[in-house]
Amino acid sequence: MSVKRLSYVLIASTLLSGCSTSQVLENWHTPSAWFGEDNNTADSNNPLDSDEVVVAQGDEGLKKSVASGNGDQASDAPLDDAIAPELRKQAREAREKLDNPRSSQDVATSESDLWDRLRAGFQMDHSVDNARVQAQLDWYARHPRYIDRVVERGSRYLYHILEETEKRGLPNELALLPIVESAFDPFAYSHGRAAGLWQFIPSTGKYFGLTQSWWHDDRRDVIAATDAALTYLDRLANRFDGDYTLALAAYNAGGGTVSSSIRRNRNAGKSTDYWSLSLPTETRHYVPKLIALAKIFDDPEAYGIELPALKNEPFFEVVDTGSQLDIAQAAELAGVEINEIYLLNPSYNRWATNPDGPHRLLVPVEKAEGFRTALADFPTEQRVSWQNYRVQKGDSLNTIARKFSTTPSVIQQVNKLNSDLIRIGQQLLIPSATKGSETYALSQSQRLQRTQERQRDGNKVNYTVRRGDTFWDIAREHRVSVREVAAWNGMAPGDPLIPGKQLVIWSKTAQPTKNVASSQRDSAMVRKVGYRVRQGDSLSAIASRFSVNVRDIASWNDLNTNRYLQPGQSLVLYVDIRNSP
Repeated sequence: MSVKRLSYVLIASTLLSGCSTSQVLENWHTPSAWFGEDNNTADSNNPLDSDEVVVAQGDEGLKKSVASGNGDQASDAPLDDAIAPELRKQAREAREKLDNPRSSQDVATSESDLWDRLRAGFQMDHSVDNARVQAQLDWYARHPRYIDRVVERGSRYLYHILEETEKRGLPNELALLPIVESAFDPFAYSHGRAAGLWQFIPSTGKYFGLTQSWWHDDRRDVIAATDAALTYLDRLANRFDGDYTLALAAYNAGGGTVSSSIRRNRNAGKSTDYWSLSLPTETRHYVPKLIALAKIFDDPEAYGIELPALKNEPFFEVVDTGSQLDIAQAAELAGVEINEIYLLNPSYNRWATNPDGPHRLLVPVEKAEGFRTALADFPTEQRVSWQNYRVQKGDSLNTIARKFSTTPSVIQQVNKLNSDLIRIGQQLLIPSATKGSETYALSQSQRLQRTQERQRDGNKVNYTVRRGDTFWDIAREHRVSVREVAAWNGMAPGDPLIPGKQLVIWSKTAQPTKNVASSQRDSAMVRKVGYRVRQGDSLSAIASRFSVNVRDIASWNDLNTNRYLQPGQSLVLYVDIRNSP
């Protein structure tokens, strides 16, 4: 099929799947949205044709923590500690009930138990006999505490996800996918720039309408991201003729990767089912993880696991707030801990909801009506705190915005400014937080502060990013890896480094300085280069061609050096263009 003809098919399928005509036309007028950089290649930003593997974040980290015996001391433990006390009480009571056989006369039990509802909608084949599935089953069976922890986290979100899964007629196994993707950590952020329960990368999130701003990140929005993820999975299932193992593989590695592997097997006369395909390592273990989890949740006793009971009831309700609202004010009005508001509304980065909307908050269902009543009686002008500020010499909207943890556009909007020009002595009205920064413990800035303050091995260096800096430059100077520098600062290696940004580096150099500036680095001309693997390529061959190290290539792309590269695989390289071919 020609690319042009394929594009018409994509447009038609998009319309049938619920995309508005305006969205299609907008994409049509942006050639790269359909064709990529030229008319001969598919656009990697189109997730249906992508060949980019999205490495899940949270699952392996929590696994390692539990396996090492530090499950309760994991870096993300406060998320679990913030769970509502009444839910913990319900879980304890439920565990006691699980010790007793169910009475056949207890008709209400199955109706009130979320696990029974989950099992009733299982559709995938759990009988597959595969070593990869068995390896995952063995691990989960040896670490029941892991299951306890992800269930405790997921208890806020599972009912809603299951509701949305059933509405679409999708297999209920997909409701367990956030365990694989993020271990149900709503703030999970991977080194591949994937965020939230469903681990959307920026391009795929944008494709499905998940917008990002200084105030918010819809990839972490429980409602919006769940809708986007299930829509994506549904389209992938349709693409692969209802085969959900292939759809799941494509969710992880991109539809283009899976289609290419199917094509290679078909041309070689081999089977084209998921278990027979040659796929990236991450993707080869991705579906087995979900199948193993589904088998455990289907029959936990068979694996020596006791599931904490969950009622078949919604955990939260959506409350219309009407306008921007301080998160601390919302917590007080709703009568809940502020961390609970953040855990149910993890898309909000700052101390308040997004001034541009959507103006809604998720709150525990038992608090919803009281919150609505309190909100109706609460003066609109007090929903955020306001401060009068007199412009001083050297001020700009940017510096003022940083000082008050807001944005220049908000200051412009509130003060009806037609431009970003301000004058000395001018009075500005600035929205600001009602409480101290430490109150907003799960805001983005506070999460980052805790990450940067965590003790690591090495000498701590406070580093200020300069123009032209790259992760590779900084990592090389301090004898650490690119991924380490990014992780220490709550970032991904692909995130932009903005001049002036403060980084924390745990340097391995003997005498680190605040800002290292070597003549070699200043004279280097390092550029980010995209490279597509060719037939016969190896890491050593590519490293030699571009005068870089194999270890660096592996670090930049999260590669296992013991695995073979796949033709067509995309790599990111940071090369000195004076030494490159």
